[in-house]
Amino acid sequence: QVQVVESGGGLVQAGGSLRLSCAASGSIFRLNYMGWYRRAPGKQRELVAGITNGATTNYADSVKGRFTISRDNAKNTVYLQMNSLKPEDTAVYYCNAVGTPYFNRWGQGTQVTVSS
Repeated sequence: QVQVVESGGGLVQAGGSLRLSCAASGSIFRLNYMGWYRRAPGKQRELVAGITNGATTNYADSVKGRFTISRDNAKNTVYLQMNSLKPEDTAVYYCNAVGTPYFNRWGQGTQVTVSS
């Protein structure tokens, strides 16, 4: 059984920064992909950023240049550094981990609130 746990959310003023962490644990041979998604009130869940085992990254256009995703393979952990936060970044942020032997797990989510 694989577990995914996020941490690091909170309340911050516009222009501020937060760093989210996501750790995967359990029966993991290899983490192939880890991604951050978010769901804002009244909206569908959307991809924020993702990173492969080979460190290839992708970002939503709305966060390019402000957010940075990184990973520590030894710790099965992914980070999301969020700078220049805007009120529209307010959402519940979810971590997704896909790996081998095959699993696709979601974390419980962490709230990020950006005040104007």
